[in-house]
Amino acid sequence: MTRLHDPAHRGFASDNYAGVLPEVLEAIAEANLGHQGAYGADTYTAALGERVVELFGAGARAFPVFNGTGANVVALSAVSDRWSAVVCADTGHIHVDEGGAPEKLAGLKLLLVPTAEGKVTPEAISAAVPDRAGDVHWAQPRVLSVAQSTELGTVYTPDELRALAAYAHERGWLLHIDGSRLANAAASLGVSLRAITTDVGADIVSVGGTKSGLLGAELVVVLGGDAAPGIEYVRKLSMQLASKQRFLAAQFLALFDDDRYLRVAGHANAMARLLAELVGAVDGVTLTQPVQSNAVFAELPHAASEALMERVPFYFWDEARGEVRWMCAWDTTEDDVRAFAALVAEELTRTAGI
Repeated sequence: MTRLHDPAHRGFASDNYAGVLPEVLEAIAEANLGHQGAYGADTYTAALGERVVELFGAGARAFPVFNGTGANVVALSAVSDRWSAVVCADTGHIHVDEGGAPEKLAGLKLLLVPTAEGKVTPEAISAAVPDRAGDVHWAQPRVLSVAQSTELGTVYTPDELRALAAYAHERGWLLHIDGSRLANAAASLGVSLRAITTDVGADIVSVGGTKSGLLGAELVVVLGGDAAPGIEYVRKLSMQLASKQRFLAAQFLALFDDDRYLRVAGHANAMARLLAELVGAVDGVTLTQPVQSNAVFAELPHAASEALMERVPFYFWDEARGEVRWMCAWDTTEDDVRAFAALVAEELTRTAGI
């Protein structure tokens, strides 16, 4: 097939823009040989189940799915009743970026909590969500869902997550972690996946793969117990059960092999820190969020952003404020970062002179 793009053209729009890890492509090729059972009855899915127990602890169960929205809908549906509500940050992905899927497909009311730097706290939840347990006129909270890392690139510490889990469990709720960038959070904190999921009291987690260099593969992990009865059926009716599931499982095996997930996420985080350091020194650029994972948020003149976007892909986060988001990926290079920072400085100098 003729290549239809310039592989040298890179940007900072999203870690979803990056390609697939070479080791993952090799794993897909290996899994492609011969025949294997369908719908998860294959050796790769079995091996992934064993690896997930090693990573998350005894009782953890793995359910590969196709995409992040699917992972969240399956996870939330599996731990909720028809009358349930989900408590989440007002900046949460399940609220702002999933097209209403949790509400429309899972039938779940979202109860929003105002956040500071994208993170909810027990105090903020108490202020935003009335205690109306047993009130037939009120959707009953069943799950607290937090993103790790958050939509603003910030990271919950294990102690913060532990406090949220305790708060949820005291009220009979469960804790779901939307971990589309869970690897970035673990790398940022210098801890294992278990340390920010099972060990803090989470009940179910959506583990991101695509943003770490996989090809259309995400993972729901039930962290022991009976928190998600019937999740096998929920995944099927949510159209997230892969017939050739070995290809999803093989990708996660490659990502988890020798802690590769931490290395690739740690590299993306390091590139974001370098980018923040370089652009933060440019007159006219104001960093708006702590850089704790692989995202950099900044405000700069609107005209400068639009001119830069014509040369390097990225997005406005809050166009009214002139706030943009720059994402680094597993394949972002130091040369990419330094070249882009130089463009930012050049454009702001040009804009200032107009």
